[in-house]
Amino acid sequence: MFRKALTYYTDSFKGFRKEIWILSLVSLINRAGTMVIPFLSLYLTSDVGMSMAQVGWVMTAFGVGSLIGSWLGGKLSDSIGFYPTMLWSLMLSGVAFIALQYVQTFEMFCLAILVLMIILDTFRPALFVSLRSYSKPENRTRSVTLIRLAINLGFSAGPAIGGLIIATIGYNGLFWVDGLTCIVAGILILLLLDKKESEEQVQETKHADSELRSPYKDKAYLLFLVTVLLVGITFLQYFSTVPLYYRDVHNLSEQSIGLLLALNGVIIFLVEMPLVKSIEDFGWSVYKTLFISIVLLAISFLVYNLVPWAGILLVGMVLMTVGEMINFPFANRFAMDRSDTGKAGSYMALYTIAFSIAHIIGHNAGLQSIANFGYEFTWYVAAGLLVIAAVITLYLKVVVDRESKAAPNDG
Repeated sequence: MFRKALTYYTDSFKGFRKEIWILSLVSLINRAGTMVIPFLSLYLTSDVGMSMAQVGWVMTAFGVGSLIGSWLGGKLSDSIGFYPTMLWSLMLSGVAFIALQYVQTFEMFCLAILVLMIILDTFRPALFVSLRSYSKPENRTRSVTLIRLAINLGFSAGPAIGGLIIATIGYNGLFWVDGLTCIVAGILILLLLDKKESEEQVQETKHADSELRSPYKDKAYLLFLVTVLLVGITFLQYFSTVPLYYRDVHNLSEQSIGLLLALNGVIIFLVEMPLVKSIEDFGWSVYKTLFISIVLLAISFLVYNLVPWAGILLVGMVLMTVGEMINFPFANRFAMDRSDTGKAGSYMALYTIAFSIAHIIGHNAGLQSIANFGYEFTWYVAAGLLVIAAVITLYLKVVVDRESKAAPNDG
């Protein structure tokens, strides 16, 4: 039984091109270094001395920069290619991370985080377009999962190391590590990744420009993005308000918070690849998968209100992680598949823009909600938004089925 399970696990990692493994390595190094982000709300309140309301506006600037960067990344991927877009995003964001530690005033920090996120998030649409180019259609979901595995492996190490760095040399050390690892990731792309397919993708896009479908006119895709937005708004609470909940309500130290967040990455590292493969082997539809994942995310917030025991934090983290593992790979696969008849950069940019809008709304709304109404109310609202997203996912299947039936009559 153990040998069979081990074989199944190892088989889930087979069939990828070397470029996917290179991108996974880059993502691992880059994500392990971006340890400032989970601690940002804690850094701004405890080290810089900002109020919770001010932190909310910093997070809004974070989201606006992410939105602009995502849009820019899609445009650049279609015009100059995903290779130079990823390369320069990593190199310049490394410099920006190092500079961020020297910004202390509220107004300048809002501006600095805006610029940083514009640079940093041009990377994301370019990464998705590169996966589309380097993956076989049947491997797309697992390719996304492998990248997520690398990101979350970095995430499992990052916060734990970040907590230790804060405890020993302070927050400034995080900015240096973030910046240098971004630069190292950029150097790896320069040395190991062939840019030929990036150039070919640009030529194909320019050649077929007038025939490609616009994502802005794709009704099913826009409906799907609403669910991505709602999931994003709630999921991002784990990077702003939930750490504060751990500290304020359950009195966890920053190091303990880092370890609890690291559990998310450890579970994903051990489980996500075979879990995704098994879902594909069972033949679950993307709609069923997304629906179940969203329900699990909703329950992860509800348990905080229903059980006062500190151990429920562990349960909530596990529920959130399982929901995340079966939501994001298949949501990303849906976006990639819809982009096959459109401009890949524009489609994937809109997908990442949905998360950027979630950053604009989610962090600030969560922090303002806690400041005015408390944690219990905020967790009920989060669960309610996820219920709406689950219902929309069921309707999305109806819309796509109607579209499929109408397609033969269109030609």
